[in-house]
Amino acid sequence: MESIEKASNFAHETVDNIANATSQAVEAIDKKGGELKQSEQLLMKNCQSYIRDNPVTSLGIAAAAGFLLSRLLSR
Repeated sequence: MESIEKASNFAHETVDNIANATSQAVEAIDKKGGELKQSEQLLMKNCQSYIRDNPVTSLGIAAAAGFLLSRLLSR
């Protein structure tokens, strides 16, 4: 009977440890997701300002990128 109780306690401790590790992983992933979203928003603002300040250069970059992509994808 004592060995069953020890096994049960061990199983409960293991489940608790797994639950804690899972909770910590979820929190870390959630934090990184928020950081990535902030980085994306900052990048978008920077791109918008660059395009607003340099419309001709931006158009040239877009045309060159489109040309290169069409060349790469047509092969």
